[in-house]
Amino acid sequence: QVQLVESGGGLVQAGGSLRLSCAASGRTFSSYVMGWFRQAPGKEREFVSAITRSGGSTNYADSVKGRFTISRDNAKNTVYLQMNSLKPEDTAAYYCAAHIRSRTLPSLISLYDYWGQGTQVTVSS
Repeated sequence: QVQLVESGGGLVQAGGSLRLSCAASGRTFSSYVMGWFRQAPGKEREFVSAITRSGGSTNYADSVKGRFTISRDNAKNTVYLQMNSLKPEDTAAYYCAAHIRSRTLPSLISLYDYWGQGTQVTVSS
């Protein structure tokens, strides 16, 4: 069983920055592909970014490419999402998730095995 706990959400003005963190339990964090997703009110959950086990490869949704950066620290069992140049349309609950079945960088929600409880990000205009 893997437990994921997100933190770092909050209220920020458009153009500002936030860094989300996701702390994972267990001693096998380095064997998980990690992803970030988000869900705005009334919308479906969508892929934001993913990072390989070593952190050597990443993937981003087009809507955040160039503004968000995913990273991980396997010694701290933590994955991060640095969000810059935030826009009101980035307002959502952000979730981290762990994919344990392969080394790929999936964007499909169904391919992730464990989820955190989410942290709210609100961007004011």
